Amino acid sequence: MISIALFSNKSGVGTTTLTYHLAHMFQRMNHRVLAVDLDPQSNLTSAFLDEDDLAIIWEGPETPVWGEARDRGSTGTVATSVLPIMEGTGDVRSFDPVEILDGLWLIPGDLRLSTFEDRLSAAWPRCRTGEADALRTTTAFYRIIVDAAARVDADIVLIDVGPNLGAVSRAALLAADNVLIPLAADLLSLRGLQNLGPTLRLWRSVWRGAILPQVPPGIVAPEDVMAPLGYVIIQPTMRLDRPVNAYRRWLTRIPYVFHDAVLDEPGTAAEDTRDYEIATLRNYQSLMSLAHDARKPMFDLTAADGALGSTQSYVRKCRAEFAQLAKRVLERLSST
Repeated sequence: MISIALFSNKSGVGTTTLTYHLAHMFQRMNHRVLAVDLDPQSNLTSAFLDEDDLAIIWEGPETPVWGEARDRGSTGTVATSVLPIMEGTGDVRSFDPVEILDGLWLIPGDLRLSTFEDRLSAAWPRCRTGEADALRTTTAFYRIIVDAAARVDADIVLIDVGPNLGAVSRAALLAADNVLIPLAADLLSLRGLQNLGPTLRLWRSVWRGAILPQVPPGIVAPEDVMAPLGYVIIQPTMRLDRPVNAYRRWLTRIPYVFHDAVLDEPGTAAEDTRDYEIATLRNYQSLMSLAHDARKPMFDLTAADGALGSTQSYVRKCRAEFAQLAKRVLERLSST
């Protein structure tokens, strides 16, 4: 099993859209894919499931609330799984992931996951002394993912992580072998990358150096965590008063900032050596609303979905770009 967290410190760069479409593309490349929604906003879950499914999972009569544990049978959300930890009554509960397609499954997110933040934050410093309950709390997401992946025999796990550096994001990133970072070619993304990089390195260092040696044999815990896989650039929506050249200065700085902030290798990048740039994707904003209404990936839109005339050529370009992106991700994984 290979796990990849898609994470950016800046919202609005398309992290969830990227996760959703990569999951579908890997599935059609005959991989068994588990998508995991660890963003408390749960946008990935909303992309995969319609309102009727969401009502059953989130608002149904068997939906647990904190302080009231109920049996949900064989399905549940991430928040349902960590409910015993939240209540102090036990360890994570295991559920079957939701089957989206043959070869594609989802661990649904839940807005209640945000209430897990304080528990995770309090557990982190206590992990250094090997306290078992703190270690079980910190590794909860990882153990949920390992169990779900084994249930469906997944070979690729894609984890959607919220755009912040809080305790939920830290625990989500600890559950991943690799981190793929979506970026826009703008100042805010660059500043976010400068903020994100040192924090990722710190978390990884603390986990591997101070915490992992304290983990007892009875607790399943991640070892090789948060290795930087690279970044994907999402092109901005062009306006007539803001030509492409206006973004060039940010594009040329991205390799330097990535090597400096994320890899801690200042001065090793060159403009023409974008070795960690996985792909550059055009902005498919015009297709997103159609895809949302059709409840399918943008690259599967047909005339019946409203993708008429020249829009079909745009759909084909989208399909080709995401196929190439998936191929490059696999190549990058095999070379690391």
